[in-house]
Amino acid sequence: MNNLRQKNKEYFPCMLFLAFSIFFWEWYVKSGYVSDYLVPAPSAVGQSFLNHFSILPEHILTTMSEALVGLFFAVIIGVLIAALIAGIPFIRRVLYPIVVVSQNIPILALAPLLAVWFGFGLTPKVIIVVLIGFFPIVVNTADGLMNVDKDMISLVRGLGANRWQTFRLVLFPSAIPAFFSGLRIASTYAVIGAVIAEWMGASSGLGLFLVRSQRSFQTDQIFMAIIVIAVLSISLFISIQILSNIAMPWRKALIDMGDK
Repeated sequence: MNNLRQKNKEYFPCMLFLAFSIFFWEWYVKSGYVSDYLVPAPSAVGQSFLNHFSILPEHILTTMSEALVGLFFAVIIGVLIAALIAGIPFIRRVLYPIVVVSQNIPILALAPLLAVWFGFGLTPKVIIVVLIGFFPIVVNTADGLMNVDKDMISLVRGLGANRWQTFRLVLFPSAIPAFFSGLRIASTYAVIGAVIAEWMGASSGLGLFLVRSQRSFQTDQIFMAIIVIAVLSISLFISIQILSNIAMPWRKALIDMGDK
């Protein structure tokens, strides 16, 4: 109960500011200071959500499927590359610059090429999500593996631990916090990556819904889709946070002790 009260107290200013912003936004549009076809009122956005409630689940399911599948492969590829970078100096010198350069490739320029190469199905969307999401996983996990306490490694090796036991007992637990930090960042990019991929061509998805709304100048639908995308990204971020608390119960206990 005390923990719930503390959480409510922590987030109350944010919720109050959000409620005031929505109220001011509604009043500003309704007072005629801005045309509603340029910036729709929150009530119009809410009405648009109700009008499209029947078709939104299909679009949401498509986008989230692309985001989750892409995030899954981003984790596998990111952890593998991070392990190679942290464990083998030569591979670190080869791969790390390539990983950094990969983030300077404009995704909007790459997406049409992927559509030409792989069609308009699931594959190009997943590839884009992987390209966007694997970088924070690689960087954070590699840092976590390379910044492990060297004295602890020397201790377990002195007690007769082999390489696998050293990894399982020292490296892996020490890198988990860094891995989840990267995964939380990647999760926020995953939904956006799927939406960007859908702009290039799709049969369903929130990206397709955004493109159609833009072409028909339905700004209330655009705002509604943006809010839905934001809610999905936040929900995925919170899910990863809950998963990290389950995987690292000791870390949550330490944070709770610090709050007290």
